[in-house]
Amino acid sequence: MTGATDLPVATRRSSDLSKHSAEVFAEAEDHPVTVTRRDGESLVLMSQREADARAALLNIAATLITVALEDGPLTERMASRYPWMYALSVQERDACARDVIDAARASFSTQQPHLAISKLTSWRETATAIAAGLGSQPIEWLDDADDAVVERP
Repeated sequence: MTGATDLPVATRRSSDLSKHSAEVFAEAEDHPVTVTRRDGESLVLMSQREADARAALLNIAATLITVALEDGPLTERMASRYPWMYALSVQERDACARDVIDAARASFSTQQPHLAISKLTSWRETATAIAAGLGSQPIEWLDDADDAVVERP
């Protein structure tokens, strides 16, 4: 079984940046590219989006490590670090904690930061909507069968 760390890494020579810069930049927009140099340490070229996602994942990791070292129930420890969780019900907080940890584990093991980031963002947006009063009114669903169809000649 191969893991994400076993995947081949795109590598380019530093001379490719001057000779084929558009090609190298296009490749770096898709995934990080290692640029080797004869006169120094290799560099990694990546999009700002990729760098931001990696920084966000490290921030989530730091928070979860801190939570793991504290005493008390997991859900309460996480809510102390993510106060927006208090807008959720007790059951929703439990589900949120499990979902975020599971997504973070998947992100770390597959090197796909978006899994944890999107899960955390989704729960935060849900808490924000609940805090704003959305969802407190009963939902009135429209039935497709009741919609009138207007035909045009």
